[in-house]
Amino acid sequence: MSLFDLKLQELHSRLAGKELSVTDLVDQSLAKIGDVDSKVRAFLRVDEEGARRTARELDDQLALGGDRGLLFGMPAGIKDNIVTEGITTTCASRFLENYDPIYDATVIKKLKQAQSVTIGKLNMDEFAMGGSNENSAYHVTTNPWNPEYVPGGSSGGSAASVAAGEVYFSLGSDTGGSIRQPASYCGVVGLKPTYGLVSRFGLVAFASSLDQIGPLTKNVEDAAYVLQAIAGHDPQDSTSANVSIPDYIGALSGDVKGLRIAVPKEYMGQGVDPAVKDSVLSALKVLEGLGAVWEEVSMPHTEYAVATYYLIASSEASSNLARFDGVRYGVRASDPDNLLDLYVKSRSQGFGPEVKRRIMLGTYALSSGYYDAYYLKAQKVRTLIKQDFDNVFQNYDVIIGPTAPTTAFKIGEQVGDPLTMYLNDILTIPVNLAGVPAISVPCGLVGGMPVGLQVIGKTLDEATVLRVAHAFEQHTEHHKQRPAL
Repeated sequence: MSLFDLKLQELHSRLAGKELSVTDLVDQSLAKIGDVDSKVRAFLRVDEEGARRTARELDDQLALGGDRGLLFGMPAGIKDNIVTEGITTTCASRFLENYDPIYDATVIKKLKQAQSVTIGKLNMDEFAMGGSNENSAYHVTTNPWNPEYVPGGSSGGSAASVAAGEVYFSLGSDTGGSIRQPASYCGVVGLKPTYGLVSRFGLVAFASSLDQIGPLTKNVEDAAYVLQAIAGHDPQDSTSANVSIPDYIGALSGDVKGLRIAVPKEYMGQGVDPAVKDSVLSALKVLEGLGAVWEEVSMPHTEYAVATYYLIASSEASSNLARFDGVRYGVRASDPDNLLDLYVKSRSQGFGPEVKRRIMLGTYALSSGYYDAYYLKAQKVRTLIKQDFDNVFQNYDVIIGPTAPTTAFKIGEQVGDPLTMYLNDILTIPVNLAGVPAISVPCGLVGGMPVGLQVIGKTLDEATVLRVAHAFEQHTEHHKQRPAL
């Protein structure tokens, strides 16, 4: 059994008892990457020297018997759109292939305070635009359960690295499901916190009103530990929520008696694989057996979520990515005729096709004569989608449904059809539009591939989301299933 199959508390106990060292954990991480990453391809770069140096420092501290951080010694992988001082951050794009940050993102500072060990940077869809990891400018990450299948996206490397046992946990970012969908496809736990709970300072922006950093782990308890470490107000992020952080770990009581669960009929209808629906219904029976009650509800504006999301997200991407112009940092075209030609050639050479597609869509939606018809209307529909959640949460504690309508699809199967690819996010996108928290936990296998159960909560009520997911997990074995690599 891998050391990474143990819970964090168990590893900390072994570290305290000198049965284990941080160097042992880092050695296992690096050895596993050496064994399987040629097939999984989750990493873009591994910082072996930095990881071993940190491990030695933590082992020295352990020998002195000092206080240990919340994530002491735990090897972590970081999605490549979260800036890391001293480690190249590319967003899996050729545009940033030479970008070496001179500062750490706030979440990286918090991980260092919690004393985890950064192993390296993880592959993703370029600038977080995609749902399969096939849009990386460097290589395609594969699903550890079957290398012919995608791991999901855009945090595909983050999910695959945890599923493959290469790191103890990882960080991803979620704009429209980019933590939860790959977590579902790879059979791990993925948490998208409330918008503003975790600082976005140092996260390379895709869509600023939707992006949120969160953890991917092998179990819910570890997700609670990581969230406890990275949540909190940050004055460097103007959208950061200035709220007190509850005890997420202490909230894992396992008690869901009397809990009221809403199951939207729109989340279980057309387009959802019947076998996926059956897995979710079986999960609801488990929670029912623990004393929870569930009822079907309607969230009528769900059908407009995908169109709304892609208008808003693309518009914000068009604005955010304007800074990549070949002048300030990143790739610069070597043979421009003039300044305008420098912009055109640098962006043409630096960006991949999906990024260009979304920039053009967003620029069009924001252009004179079309702003009211597209972007403004999308913002109004976003308000209606948020009201759907508000209405349901007046009478229910959580919303439950599938994380994705199907299990993972084969590499190359949908990459040529952007509209079909976009529809894979139909069940995760509404959560980002509303800004509420949600978690994906494994709830079964269909055709040998994992299925994710999505638990959605009220704004800033991660404690209940984690409690429900943990209660389900404690009475099932799905999270213990591992791919045979």
